[in-house]
Amino acid sequence: MSTAAIEITGLKKTYDGGKEALKGVDLTVPAGSVFGLLGPNGAGKSTMINILAGLVVKTAGGVSIWGWDQDRNPRQSRAAIGVMPQELNLDPFFTPRGALEVQAGLYGVPKAQRRSDAILDMVGLSDKAEAYARTLSGGMRRRLLLAKALVHNPQVLVLDEPTAGVDIELRQMLWENVRKLNRERGMTIILTTHYLEEAEEMCDEIAIINHGELVARDSTANLLTQLDAKTMVIEPENDAALPPDNEAITVERRPDGTIAFNYRARETSAEAVLEHVRASGLRIHDVRTEQADLQDVFLSLTRSR
Repeated sequence: MSTAAIEITGLKKTYDGGKEALKGVDLTVPAGSVFGLLGPNGAGKSTMINILAGLVVKTAGGVSIWGWDQDRNPRQSRAAIGVMPQELNLDPFFTPRGALEVQAGLYGVPKAQRRSDAILDMVGLSDKAEAYARTLSGGMRRRLLLAKALVHNPQVLVLDEPTAGVDIELRQMLWENVRKLNRERGMTIILTTHYLEEAEEMCDEIAIINHGELVARDSTANLLTQLDAKTMVIEPENDAALPPDNEAITVERRPDGTIAFNYRARETSAEAVLEHVRASGLRIHDVRTEQADLQDVFLSLTRSR
């Protein structure tokens, strides 16, 4: 196969009533990567995921999953992807083991090749294998959703808002498993999340969708360099007058008494900022620097569109 886990070309989806959810999106997800798919509510992320999963019929365009064209080879393309949905859609009368066995049967996994107990152990549900799903806590149900997405050993795993509303322990367990699947099996992970710090920490590459259009797609590191805004935060030794701005530096006092010197790293050096501080007569008790994070990039790309 090619080095792409997913190839999307000219993908469009128009719902009844004329609502355009996707407007000709082109996107390639590299095999073996942890790929972030970000965007505000209503941007088209869920529509794209549902098209990949075969749950929504596209209006136009092409989708290939692990080399299988979705139109020409629907069974193979669907077998290559597993989706952990955001909604807790579980049958309350199935046990976790029973739910995995049924899911495996739906994907045509022979009984001799099923790994239900091993998967339950991986997600920490071995002791709940025979409990009815309706008795599980919300966090346990999310673990079961992940387990169901893995029963057919897909090459691509999609996690749709997997940590929304979960506790820290479950979040850590989930990311530990995701890293293990990616590292040991080479599984491609596609993540949608509202927690931008998660995407910044987990993802090799990120695509940002807004109003059904792809507005950015690059490595996480390159996206962060798009904003070269930096801030030098000075804690003065005593009360001091606010230094003036100049053509390259803007100055503001923060509620905690520190003074922020904002500048562009490509245009102004840290030494030039310190010279401006010294020229103002400000005596420094402590100093630190701040720079843009993924949230700043996200807002800058979606705010005006």
